[in-house]
Amino acid sequence: MNGKQLKNSILQWAIQGKLVPQDPNDEPASVLLERIRAEKARLVKEKKIKKDKNESIIYRGDDNSYYEKFLATGEVKCIDEEIPFEIPQGWEWVRLGNIATIIGGYAYKSQDFINSSNNQVLRLGNIKNDFLKHNASPVYISDDLATKTDKFRCHLDDILITMTGTRKKRDYFFSYKVEQNDLNYFINQRVGILRFYISEVSMFMIYALKAENTLQNVFQYETGTANQGNLGAENIAKVYIPLPPLSEQLRIVSKIKELIPLVEAYEQTQNELNTLNTSLNELLCKSILQEAIQGKLVLQVAEEGTAQELLERIRQEKLYLVKEGKLKKSALTDSVIYKGDDNKYFEKIGKTEQDITDEIPFDIPNTWVWVRHNDLFDISGGSQPPKSKFIEREKEGYIRLFQIRDYGSNPQPIYIPLSTASKISQKGDILLARYGASLGKVFYAEYGAYNVALAKVIPLYESRLIFQKYIFLYYCSSIYQNEIVNRSRCAQAGFNKEDLNSLLFPLPPLSEQYRIVEKYEKAIASIMRG
Repeated sequence: MNGKQLKNSILQWAIQGKLVPQDPNDEPASVLLERIRAEKARLVKEKKIKKDKNESIIYRGDDNSYYEKFLATGEVKCIDEEIPFEIPQGWEWVRLGNIATIIGGYAYKSQDFINSSNNQVLRLGNIKNDFLKHNASPVYISDDLATKTDKFRCHLDDILITMTGTRKKRDYFFSYKVEQNDLNYFINQRVGILRFYISEVSMFMIYALKAENTLQNVFQYETGTANQGNLGAENIAKVYIPLPPLSEQLRIVSKIKELIPLVEAYEQTQNELNTLNTSLNELLCKSILQEAIQGKLVLQVAEEGTAQELLERIRQEKLYLVKEGKLKKSALTDSVIYKGDDNKYFEKIGKTEQDITDEIPFDIPNTWVWVRHNDLFDISGGSQPPKSKFIEREKEGYIRLFQIRDYGSNPQPIYIPLSTASKISQKGDILLARYGASLGKVFYAEYGAYNVALAKVIPLYESRLIFQKYIFLYYCSSIYQNEIVNRSRCAQAGFNKEDLNSLLFPLPPLSEQYRIVEKYEKAIASIMRG
């Protein structure tokens, strides 16, 4: 159980009467409810609030079922199916609107705001994650407007709630209890006030509102558009709340305040440990990947031949593809990289030979060879038609256009006319992210077009002479990742294929490539399992 789950459990135990023991000497919640009704009636009589047409009493009948009686009509109905859990003897079920008045915020206009005053208006952004953030884009109103809109001024022990957010995301209905220093705040539209008829109740209610069962009850009333979710005052008033005796409320609050700092300390420690474990796992995965690319992950087997033999097969196939017109003649300008008797590395291109020892990032086994990237692979950047051609649903004559986001956790499918798709990837092709924050990311492609932020790796051979998964490991490794960052153009934080031409590729024999990938995948799977 993590810190958040533990906190949720404590709040749930609190509203179910399981956090502290009951005291039979406590004045029952039914007496507290009578006081609340009396205070509510007084406010109605003094015309400070309107008469509640939906006021009700919830009680348990002789048959042990729960009933709700609506005072305006006398109607009685069984609500057993609506009651979420049993509560201790001496507690009562109530609807939120029967113990508090719910005040929606005032629609202040932008021209109402001034640079500074003692009267700050609280907007949605000022109440986040159950905290009051008064410095978040603060706005103020004049003393005159404050007087005119005094109904929307915060009172001590009010509970502020946010009533708008993202539909089905539950990223609102945050709550905050007003303290002594908060009395010059006014609420804007979509911020609400829960003002309890007996203010002492708010000390328990600020925690009851955060309990998971309460939130489930609240969000069943969510309305709004496809993206925006809303909670109206009338629906919030319908929410069921368990009401303990006032003395028990105080004991519950005291216990929660005792436990929450311990939970927060536990959560912090747990987060630190999780971060450490994640970092260690990442470092371990990177280390294994580096060993794989350096030829240290598996033993070399003489019977598998050498990468030099494999490289010669690649060159012969390139020559054949040029003769067939499938490959440009420029692809034949291969370099030859070898290790001299003095342990230095040399590169021979035609009749030119030079020492490239300083370029070599690490030593590789004798059966391996270093090869220039452009002797093995071409890079083809994507294309993108105008957005006016985009549609969001699959259609005959259209093809999926893949963007970097589509290889993440939140794909947003877009389709373009097949006639406009000049760059197409097949399932299993390797795609490289070319720009910005995604630079260095590597993906296995799906069938479709790919846009300008992606580049496809195209082997300069047709036979399966280099294992695709080994190539993928290469692009994930530091030999590519570090170099591509260093070589990318600063203005766009990206690269063109010319930036990759001179990269070095450590080439093992084909059979060893398969063994490397198998060993790597097993090692990573073991780490992920913990």
